[in-house]
Amino acid sequence: MTQSPEELCQAMLTAARKAGAETADAIAIRGTSVSIDVRAGALEHAERSEGTDLGLRVLIGKQQALVSTSDVRPAALTAMAERAVAMAREAPEDPYGGLADPDQITNDWQGIALDMVDPADEPHPDALQADAMAAEAAAMAVDGVSQVQTASASYGEHLVHLAATNGFSGGYGRTSRSTSCVAIAGTGTGMERDYDGDSRTYQSDLRAPEDIGRTAGERAISGLNPRRTATGTFPVLFDERISSSLIGHLVGAANGAAIARGASWLKDDLGKAVLPDHISLIEDPHRPRISGSRPFDAEGLPTRRRAIVENGVLTGWTLDLSSARKLGMTSTGNAARGVSSPPSPSAWNLALTQGDQSREDLIRDMGTGLLVTSMIGSTINPNTGDYSRGAAGFWIENGEIAYPVNECTIAGNLRDMLRRIIPANDARTHLSRVVPSILIEGLMLAGA
Repeated sequence: MTQSPEELCQAMLTAARKAGAETADAIAIRGTSVSIDVRAGALEHAERSEGTDLGLRVLIGKQQALVSTSDVRPAALTAMAERAVAMAREAPEDPYGGLADPDQITNDWQGIALDMVDPADEPHPDALQADAMAAEAAAMAVDGVSQVQTASASYGEHLVHLAATNGFSGGYGRTSRSTSCVAIAGTGTGMERDYDGDSRTYQSDLRAPEDIGRTAGERAISGLNPRRTATGTFPVLFDERISSSLIGHLVGAANGAAIARGASWLKDDLGKAVLPDHISLIEDPHRPRISGSRPFDAEGLPTRRRAIVENGVLTGWTLDLSSARKLGMTSTGNAARGVSSPPSPSAWNLALTQGDQSREDLIRDMGTGLLVTSMIGSTINPNTGDYSRGAAGFWIENGEIAYPVNECTIAGNLRDMLRRIIPANDARTHLSRVVPSILIEGLMLAGA
């Protein structure tokens, strides 16, 4: 009889105790995924995978070790626990490691309605192939598109369970359904490529594949015959597709692991202004049907809504138990982990305060500058916040899109850049990171 993820976790904990572990935690992830790729009107690749992955962390005093496996046989679990205990006895001490205290763990997480599992049946592979082919056909119907690199449709369902010797035991499920298309316009050295895609928890929320393919094609042809940008200081508008990367740099710098290492340009800015005073950055792990939602973190602590930045001011770090102990603080319930890695701090769903202007309004008012729609490479100094990235997009003249551009470099300092952001009102609210287009004036551009 197949054991549930919960039963597998309890079996791992039992094996760990018998092997000599003082404390332990276990995670089991059982998943099914189906993906279909089409090209030139025919099936190119089909894949289905089913499996269970297990992770066991054991602790002996302040020594710990973690092992993982996909073998669920009882004998394999026994060997896994014995190997983990032997490794822990040889590991150096970690003064900040250890499980949560029993009074820290959550016991009422089941009352949080996250709606993360689509009750609809798993789609048949033929339905996925039909969506991929519809997206491809729509892209090819766009005048100027020469080929579709790939069109894909996929579905996944996963069950996650976490249990520990401190008394915590909890699990949840999650589904995902996605369609994507990559279109190519032009020929030879003049080819330009762009994409579109959508991913949702519920299949019924997914955008039509025809819309995805058409948008990918239109984006590809809009980039044909690019020029180089001027070199100098100009306003730069980061399109909603890529603007979340800027906020990602802020969130990464506020990560407790980076702060504990002293490797963050924000390390001395707790309680200081890091965004304009009318802008907040809210984390909410309890949004229904959103991919970043979860009722508890990877250490069994309750997740909660919090303001990372409130009215421009940085209010706290993103902490798991280890980083919180290093900093003499309390975990924010932000531990994440896989079966082969220990817990580490990670932010959940994020939303930046939106502005009262559209992207078109910001383009009109910026005069001459750059609209960035894609970015290439990254050079970010984690200690100083110095920022340099390759970019492509559209040159703006007299408040209107003039022509596509590529091979330019944007440079600045994140501390200064983020204090000057002007958000639009065009963020897609179904994403895990709800960040609108962002205008920043006075950035250095260098044409290649």
